[in-house]
Amino acid sequence: MFFTSIFITGCEEVVDVDLDNAAPKLVIQADINWKKGTTGTHQSIELTTTTGYFEEKIPVVSGATIFVMNSENQQFNFIEIQKTGRYVCNNFKPEIDEQYTLTVISNGNTYTATETMKSVAPITRIEQNNEGGFTGKDIEIRAYYDDPEGIDNFYLYRYLYSNKVTSNYYVDEDKFFQGNEFFSVSDDDELKAGDEIELTHYGISKQYYNYMSILVSIAGSNVGGPFQSPPATVKGNIVNATNKANYPLGYFSLSEIDSKKYTIQ
Repeated sequence: MFFTSIFITGCEEVVDVDLDNAAPKLVIQADINWKKGTTGTHQSIELTTTTGYFEEKIPVVSGATIFVMNSENQQFNFIEIQKTGRYVCNNFKPEIDEQYTLTVISNGNTYTATETMKSVAPITRIEQNNEGGFTGKDIEIRAYYDDPEGIDNFYLYRYLYSNKVTSNYYVDEDKFFQGNEFFSVSDDDELKAGDEIELTHYGISKQYYNYMSILVSIAGSNVGGPFQSPPATVKGNIVNATNKANYPLGYFSLSEIDSKKYTIQ
């Protein structure tokens, strides 16, 4: 056993993968979310840049000027917290169907985006099914809501599981259930009693729905491994007014949200 272990150890070889490094791109995470039952005055925006695949730290972008304006030209300033790349506003005024314009000024470039805040139907009930999934043996959670009649609505669902590090996202439109009761559903076949789920429904625009449809599709693809080029270029609604070719990554969205926590029985 001793000589076998030496032989196996001697066969190990470290392979260094030489990857091409692209120039860093600005990433603007500007998700304005208004949770039902709150004032929605406290909001934040984060600025980072892309980095190498093997890097463990994501670079933050400090020193930017960020503000959002509504249709009445009321300006809401986002101030950075101690060079963290996180910019906060404590007096934001959320309003359903109001149009807002984002402005980010960083490193000599001005980035802008315009979006409308969308409402979301409240979650009315949560049901647990112990005979769900393809096998009929998985625990399945459904969060129900009543879709408003006569209005085209688009939804983003987020499921955060206590037994997973990452969240699951997927999008939906009310094309086939408009004006009726519908639901989001969990996507974890390893749920067990005692696990906790935090589920959130977002009301989103049609443009954001199209963007997230592509993003979720790419994120869920297992084809090609980590070194394959993405099958599509995912551009958000934020443009570089100074140099259009140097566009940022990210999206400026405004959503009313409803969130619930549920413990598996």
